[in-house]
Amino acid sequence: MSIGKQEKQPGGGGGALENNERYVLRLYVSGLTPNSIRAIANLKALCEERLAGRYELEVIDVFQQPELARADQIVAVPTLIKALPLPMRRLLGDLSKKERVLVEFELQALP
Repeated sequence: MSIGKQEKQPGGGGGALENNERYVLRLYVSGLTPNSIRAIANLKALCEERLAGRYELEVIDVFQQPELARADQIVAVPTLIKALPLPMRRLLGDLSKKERVLVEFELQALP
């Protein structure tokens, strides 16, 4: 995925959750630094595993689009924002702690 471009995943399912909620995610990064690359890879893998076909992911480079970073009040990168479904949530870091991401964004598999 090129930074600053929006990737819309096609409809369809297969995620671990049993609902059809669409997730709108924005990942703020600073160029192609190692942390940014890890965050992008970790998030894409998690989304394909848990949200296949039910998410929109926009990767935003704070240097290329500083106005978006200001609007979302980004003070550190990488930062992931879950805009939808509500409530909005933020998570900092390279997203390598999968369980933390699952809990924060309520992506645990239903029993």
